[in-house]
Amino acid sequence: MRQGEACGSQTLLDKRESSLRKNSMEVEALHAVSAQPRNNWTKEEISTIYHAPLLELIFTAAKVHRHWHDPLSVQQCTLLSIKTGGCSEDCAYCPQSARYDTGLKAEKLLDPDAVYAAAMCAKNAGSTRFCMGAAWREARENAQFEQVLEIVRRVKSLDMEVCVTLGMLGADEARRLKEAGVTAYNHNLDTGEEYYDQIITTRTYQDRLDTIQHVRDAGMSVCCGGIVGLGESEKDRIDLLHTLSTMSEHPESVPVNALVRVDGTPLADRPPVEIWEMLRMIATARIVMPRARVRLSAGRLQMNQTEQALCFLAGASSIFTGEKLLTTGNPGYDEDKQMFQLLGLRSLELEENN
Repeated sequence: MRQGEACGSQTLLDKRESSLRKNSMEVEALHAVSAQPRNNWTKEEISTIYHAPLLELIFTAAKVHRHWHDPLSVQQCTLLSIKTGGCSEDCAYCPQSARYDTGLKAEKLLDPDAVYAAAMCAKNAGSTRFCMGAAWREARENAQFEQVLEIVRRVKSLDMEVCVTLGMLGADEARRLKEAGVTAYNHNLDTGEEYYDQIITTRTYQDRLDTIQHVRDAGMSVCCGGIVGLGESEKDRIDLLHTLSTMSEHPESVPVNALVRVDGTPLADRPPVEIWEMLRMIATARIVMPRARVRLSAGRLQMNQTEQALCFLAGASSIFTGEKLLTTGNPGYDEDKQMFQLLGLRSLELEENN
């Protein structure tokens, strides 16, 4: 390199370093790489990160992701509805609410043999976590809960991680789920606290936080995230990320969902979620919760492979796979296998996740 070229390159480097010193997003990202995860984020700091130039945001999140995770290793999870429809809640996005006419019929709790067979199929397709959801307002000590405990024990015998989402939990129900073999409990906050009552009125934000605390106290991992596209503002998204990232312990996994619009629900006419909105949520979550497994969840069926690749670059390290997510569509196992081959990704092995 000639001397003039070297001087020019050094000048560019000096300018870049000066710019980085002024960029608090980059400073906080470097902290996420070099130190233990923080639990004292301010909303202003998260807003700065979220609103950074998109390419810079993705680049920074990718650096954090590569420090804490293998960027080519993606956990595959399968989600099965074991009790569909008839829920008494009024979640405005949910086709399983008995309050909305979505054409979905309430069904009984699945037979343990059928659930076991589905879990075996998921394991053979590469899933290391099997998630089961019941359309209940809350888990109660009754015959159905006893049947769920038996289902959990049978799925656990397959040497898979077991995740359930059964609505609100008390301390005793959480303890019994843990004893039966539940690895993680999913209980999403959905959105920021200020916007929450625009989406759900049948349980409070504090109800959700109380369930999360019962899950922690019982020794289960917390799976907790939200939904993009409910009509919330960017401030509401930042509020959600602030609540998650300032918990005493960050959630082990953070699902980032795009609203799946279902006819008959109050949010059926919402505009589709732009990929850029998903990328900002994923990248910001990755920076402020560097150890968490950020899960690209509902809405993936509407994304092409290029858009999903950007999500992995921005810090997503897990997906739900299989043709359904509870009651809505999702890419099938074969589609995901082809995408993994194209992008050079591999499925996370169970021992790698322990």
